[in-house]
Amino acid sequence: MTRIQKRNRQTILEAALEVFSAHGFRGATLDQIATEAGLSKPNLLYYYPSKEAIHVELLSGLLDLWLAPLNEMTAEGDPKTEIMTYMRRKLEMSREMPRESRLFANEVLQGAPRFHEGLAGQLKTLVDEKAGIIQTWIDQGKLARLDPHHLIFSIWSLTQHYADFDVQVRTVLGQERDPFAEAEVFLEFLFNRLLSVDPCKDARDDSL
Repeated sequence: MTRIQKRNRQTILEAALEVFSAHGFRGATLDQIATEAGLSKPNLLYYYPSKEAIHVELLSGLLDLWLAPLNEMTAEGDPKTEIMTYMRRKLEMSREMPRESRLFANEVLQGAPRFHEGLAGQLKTLVDEKAGIIQTWIDQGKLARLDPHHLIFSIWSLTQHYADFDVQVRTVLGQERDPFAEAEVFLEFLFNRLLSVDPCKDARDDSL
């Protein structure tokens, strides 16, 4: 592609991200995306044959981005540090990329009709791999006994909530408060307590 073609494709994707995150896939139209991009509809269709094609390309690029923090979790690191770093990065992504978070959430809420393969393949494979690392840490007595998959799910829900329900959060807290700064303090406390090994409790569990 020429430089202009590359620029136009990127402009279309940026416009589509804005429209899809605001209206969802079903509510978005090619006319809205074209208007947001500052292009005519025929010009947009020159680059992408359908709304579905734009949506799938956005999701494909987003999945790599979304999984990058989890991908960096390493078995060689300190268990609690690795998990807390992952939590902080997910919260920061919700702060910096709320549209991307809502785009992904909307697709999943609809049953992932255009992206089930990515969820069942790349996402599941990576989550299973990292859950295995966490389980090893638990077996070694380095973390509290909990389900690794549900730990990862809880990080997703407790960080992405601040992007997906931004209006609700800010309405409840008030505009003078910073929900992300407060969330970081709260989640630091929550996950530190959740992950810490309690020798007395473990001894009681072993006796059951």
